[in-house]
Amino acid sequence: MHTKFIHLHTHSHYSLLNALPKIDELVHKAKEFKMSALALTDNCNLYGAIEFYKECKKADIKPIIGIDAYVAVRKRTDKQAGVDNRRARLILLARDEVGYKNLIKLVTLAYLEGFYYKPRIDRELMEKYSEGLIAISPSFCGETTQALKNKDEAKAEEIVSWHKKTYGAENFFLEITHHPEIEGHEDLMKRIIHLGKRTDTPLVAAHDVYYLNPEDKKARDTLLLVNTAADWSDKNISDGGSEDFSFISQEKAEEYFSHIPEALHNSVKIADACNLKLDLGKWVFPDYKVESGASHDDELKRLAYEGIKLRELEETDEIKTRIEYELKIIKDKGYSPYFLVVSDLLRHARSQNIFSTTRGSAAGSMVSYLAYITTVNPLKYNLPFERFLNPERPSAPDIDMDIADNRRDEMIQYVKEKYGEDRVAQIGTFGTMMARGSVRDVARALGFPYTAGDKIAKLIPMGAQGFPMTIDKAIKEVPELKKIYKEEQDAKTIIDMAKKIEGCARHISVHAAGVVIAPKPLTEFVALQYDTKGDNKIITQYDMHAVEDAGLLKFDFLGIKNLSILASAVSLAKKLEGVEIDIDNIPINNKKTFAMLALGETAGLFQLNGQGMTKYLKDLKPTTIHDINAMVALYRPGPMESIPQYIERKHNSKLVKYLDPRMKDILSASYGVIAYQDDVMLIAIHLAGYSWLEADKLRKAMGKKIPAEMEAQKEKLKDGLVKNGMEPKKADALWKLIEPFAAYGFNKAHAASYGKVAYQTAYMKANFPAIYMAAVLTADSGDVEKIGEFIAECKRMEIPVLPPNINESFSDFTVVKGEGKDKIRFGLTTIKNFGEGIAKTIIEEREKNGKFKSLSDLIRRIKDRNLNKKSLEALIKSGALDELGERGAMLSNIENILSYKKEMDKASENQNSLFAGFAGSANDSDLRLESVEPASQASKLIWEKELLGLYISGHPLDKYRSIFEKRQQNIVKIKETAKDGEPVVIGGIIEEVKPITTKKGDAMMFMRLADFNGAIEVVIFPKVCAEFKTLLVAEKCVAVSGKISERNGEISVLADKVKELK
Repeated sequence: MHTKFIHLHTHSHYSLLNALPKIDELVHKAKEFKMSALALTDNCNLYGAIEFYKECKKADIKPIIGIDAYVAVRKRTDKQAGVDNRRARLILLARDEVGYKNLIKLVTLAYLEGFYYKPRIDRELMEKYSEGLIAISPSFCGETTQALKNKDEAKAEEIVSWHKKTYGAENFFLEITHHPEIEGHEDLMKRIIHLGKRTDTPLVAAHDVYYLNPEDKKARDTLLLVNTAADWSDKNISDGGSEDFSFISQEKAEEYFSHIPEALHNSVKIADACNLKLDLGKWVFPDYKVESGASHDDELKRLAYEGIKLRELEETDEIKTRIEYELKIIKDKGYSPYFLVVSDLLRHARSQNIFSTTRGSAAGSMVSYLAYITTVNPLKYNLPFERFLNPERPSAPDIDMDIADNRRDEMIQYVKEKYGEDRVAQIGTFGTMMARGSVRDVARALGFPYTAGDKIAKLIPMGAQGFPMTIDKAIKEVPELKKIYKEEQDAKTIIDMAKKIEGCARHISVHAAGVVIAPKPLTEFVALQYDTKGDNKIITQYDMHAVEDAGLLKFDFLGIKNLSILASAVSLAKKLEGVEIDIDNIPINNKKTFAMLALGETAGLFQLNGQGMTKYLKDLKPTTIHDINAMVALYRPGPMESIPQYIERKHNSKLVKYLDPRMKDILSASYGVIAYQDDVMLIAIHLAGYSWLEADKLRKAMGKKIPAEMEAQKEKLKDGLVKNGMEPKKADALWKLIEPFAAYGFNKAHAASYGKVAYQTAYMKANFPAIYMAAVLTADSGDVEKIGEFIAECKRMEIPVLPPNINESFSDFTVVKGEGKDKIRFGLTTIKNFGEGIAKTIIEEREKNGKFKSLSDLIRRIKDRNLNKKSLEALIKSGALDELGERGAMLSNIENILSYKKEMDKASENQNSLFAGFAGSANDSDLRLESVEPASQASKLIWEKELLGLYISGHPLDKYRSIFEKRQQNIVKIKETAKDGEPVVIGGIIEEVKPITTKKGDAMMFMRLADFNGAIEVVIFPKVCAEFKTLLVAEKCVAVSGKISERNGEISVLADKVKELK
């Protein structure tokens, strides 16, 4: 069929909460309507451009990339309230690569320079970046339309004239649309047609698309309600009414525009003029300069051979053969510059003492190890290079770097300084309307009570990593959800609407790790904008997949807290113990470390903590790093099934057996148990005759968990196994061993890298316990629940944790050396309402002139104006000034203290120069406090809880401690082991109560109950609430009996009875 109409004004869900269609749905619809081309014109962004281009190419439809731009009423830099929050619209379509690059620049500058409510372009930018573009003035909000609405014909003509001059008369069109259902629209279209004739400007027929089918209108209206910041220029085409912004067919377009066939024809003419060709998937590397002038390949070779000596290895034939094999593959693929860039980054990290490691399969490379990219020797751990990079694999290399999270920004700054600010950006990522969020948002937007959406949302399980939960999947998996969907009309209404908006892009934010580095300014490849959180980080408008398609390789800089903990512990060990620890070269057979793991003392460790893992470690009693690597890999859904077998075989070698003797070479280190993805791949290669590429496809199929694909792989593998000498029964049995690895198997290199960091954390905890725990507490400072858990661990380790002290505390948690055991002291910045600046002033003064001898000494010496009422109260209440006075007296005399400070500050100013040399002046007169009743222990505990988040000098439950210690259960254990519906009795102190009123007007409440170890939510329904109302108050010590409620991993207790502890 000959194409008669092309959609040139089309929005996708990338118009963020303003349109419904996904990219594939738009393209599918165009194909269904036999359209030969399609344009994408999202709201002044290029978020979906690459995905759209690829989908169109796949469907044999010509892709036309464009934007629906916002045009500033004055200059883009004008941002005056009440004036510049208005704007017009302009459709811009790329005719060719020049036009596409100009779109990138326009969008980037609209965000970086013109953002005021919306990203805006102006005439200056349009003139500068007009080449290769077709401009269409839209029928609703174009500048020409606005002039016509204001009955200013002369202005409309001037606008047309300017656009023709800017874009060329043949590249500027006036849009007409068909919306007789909108009042005044037909009259407006007549005036646009008349303007076109008067100015000899071609018209183009369009039907701006915000959803695919007319019945989707309500879903789009709901989406606009979710987005409370909907734009006024969008609202006037979407509020209420019966207007239609669906994806119309060619036949419908012919019917709508039969009176003006040239406008229809022009949509096809414009499509014919747009011939953008993008060369996707060809990567460019950062412009890495080799100082010596050597080639990238020669420089990488030099680093590899130099690394043998630096790593203190012997230059054996095995090492040389491996290096040359890897270098050849790297050279043939042209990847040397990539390796040099990563090597330079991680060498910089080492030089600045920024702790780092790598994730993923990169540790399988000997060249990477020798170039100081990775941290484990692949020969020592039998890691295959081909899992990382093999000659047949077309994908780019991917070395994921983990950086101490408190210094990640320094690494990004280094990259910007080295390669240029305009060539480096963090990658954007899209938050989408997830199943639970869609339900809650829809319920709110449609005016249902909060509880209606909350009830449904709580029934939707959380998805697994890489496998998000969908509403349809939840209905299949959760009988209760299926029941209310079938039986309750409100629930059905909410769920049906939520399904329509589920998966829509909601916002753009910064990817947790991804950074791009370009050899030229980034705007040659991708549009940029500021991160929407407002901290001025520049991010790409393409996500990590589109960025790579556009030619830029992703560099992963993931901030890891445990690396910060390690760095802090190593630094403290040097400072306090005088011990220099080379963390990458600690002995990997440290008996103390393995003994500690065998006892299950794992709190605060990387990858080895948590009740489940701890139980397995106690059973395993690890003795080598290989045990740790295996546990890191196996402790995941699926592979976890093999842990008991691994433990049995470790302790009884007679149980080690292999389905096929050829498997011994692959599985001997893991006692014949399949522990890693690599094991599966090597079995496929050595026992089924696979190539590395085929083995890689098997791995990917397993990762995707698609049943049909898995079935095909199963048959292929079994055929290969039988063909290569295995009995069919054994081939079946082997598949049953492999299947649990689907989706969740770890690669061996990743396990070795993470296993090493896990061991390092265990080594530091076993050998420097107080130092390590101080580092852990500092890293989690602010997270009261975690701090509570780690303080409980310190008590178990018999390490006293003391409140802050003006003469001993530093900013963070620190170790106090003294007679007997080391102690940990709270830092000054851990006190609520106490800033870093004043803490620094106090510490510097103390280090310079010695400890503070009295309260008056402190007041005289600290001149900082931030030592005010708020900060003084915080110091007093938290116990930081206990050695200078009694808390109750100091708090009651706070006004006297502040007056004294004022006097001392004045006296200091007056005598600063003239009497500075004299001692014994009036400044030495002592501060006298009026005597008051000392603060009670109960008051002190309440203040500590308020300022430190925890009870430190005691606990309100101390008088019941013996009762609690006799019980096997505590809140932490209950949360880890209890099952839904299980009866339970817990005791503790009520930390918080949240009363609410039900629909029927009854009082109920949510309460937070805490014991010595943790806290849990308790739900008090109306009947129980009425019966035990007098006991349900904060700070009351009670016992609660009830049932466990588990919803999507969230544990709470539904109370039946409440009793006061006596």
